[in-house]
Amino acid sequence: MTDDRKAVLEKLSRDLADEGKLMEAGWISLRIATIDADAPQTQLDEMRMAFFAGAQHLFASILTVMEPGADPTEKDLRRISLIDAELREFITRFAAARIIPKKGTA
Repeated sequence: MTDDRKAVLEKLSRDLADEGKLMEAGWISLRIATIDADAPQTQLDEMRMAFFAGAQHLFASILTVMEPGADPTEKDLRRISLIDAELREFITRFAAARIIPKKGTA
């Protein structure tokens, strides 16, 4: 992704987050970065639903597994660290799977 494209997506994310639409910003970024421009509407609708379902699951799960009280506990911090590690592993594999080999390699 070019620096210009990244800057545009980051600005879009900030603007939509200010409107209470951070998940929508994530969906738009995913769509731009990974989905063919001529993808059929059914594919877009199903992918958007899957994206939002995943976001909703993560958010609800975080709220469910956090210990009671206002201050984060060691268990809370560990759980968030594990979520972070799981998602970092996913994005690393996701990005690696989308690298197009240069002509004459692999």
